[in-house]
Amino acid sequence: MTEKSQAPAPSSPDTVADAVQGNWVDRYAPAATRPYLRLSRADRPIGTWLLLLPCWWALALSSLQTGRFGLFELWIAIGCAIGAFLMRGAGCTWNDITDRDFDGAVARTRSRPLPSGQVTTRGAVLWMVAQALVALLILLTFPPIAILLGVLSLIPVAIYPFAKRFTYWPQIFLGLAFNWGALLVWAAQSGRFAWESLLLYAAGIVWTLFYDTIYAYQDVEDDALIGIKSTARLFGDTAPRWLRRFLMGAVLLLGAAALLATIDRSVLSLVLALGGAWAMGWHLMWQLSRFDPANQQTLLALFRSNRNAGLIPLLFFAAAAFG
Repeated sequence: MTEKSQAPAPSSPDTVADAVQGNWVDRYAPAATRPYLRLSRADRPIGTWLLLLPCWWALALSSLQTGRFGLFELWIAIGCAIGAFLMRGAGCTWNDITDRDFDGAVARTRSRPLPSGQVTTRGAVLWMVAQALVALLILLTFPPIAILLGVLSLIPVAIYPFAKRFTYWPQIFLGLAFNWGALLVWAAQSGRFAWESLLLYAAGIVWTLFYDTIYAYQDVEDDALIGIKSTARLFGDTAPRWLRRFLMGAVLLLGAAALLATIDRSVLSLVLALGGAWAMGWHLMWQLSRFDPANQQTLLALFRSNRNAGLIPLLFFAAAAFG
């Protein structure tokens, strides 16, 4: 299905095969820190964006609904950015610890720090704990309800790396973990649980099914050989049909969250918020039109383009706050 010529180019001993070429870690980070920064995927920022954007969606819509955006909301935005970097790093480190044997059997991942021997398992565990503790310090500045949600988020984070061993839908567990910030941030800003945040959370989960299915097609042949499950293996040639369903579900759920958040605001705010979901849908349609399961470079480019897909509704939501 995937030709050998389309596999990632071989990396040097000091790079990772699927990292962005010329990234800041390879170019500027001290040599001793590079393996640990690579464990955290600091050389691949897309994961941090995908973890952060549902947090900022929730902050924008919750602030729009409550009519409050002051210094505390500004700190939530900054704290989420730092926390997303740290917790994405801790989560990726945990993922690499649990998958170190599998990663060594996959062409795209065997150059990562653990399977390549650049970092020991003990060193990776210490690095994971250090990142999580710093993130905890940030979380402790939030209200108690948000702190509780932050602690509970560790459950899907801990389960996700094992999901691919027992289900063809590990992307659901990734979605549960990656979009938890929508619940946490809404509660932090408004002080309560809300249907809007649950709809936003669900929209993020379905969006994750969309982009991580695209991502999973890069490894579908290696995964089949070593017994790793994924939606890519499950869907096979029917992927476009499933991706279209995920696209529609994400847009409808995001639109519903935006509608409930702005229903008591101005008409302009309502139109702008709904426009954000609509515009994101067009970006996902563009991705779907270029989806080619046999082209690894295209798959990776489409996956990374989801940063822009998530920024689009955020800009609309922010504009709605002033509508």
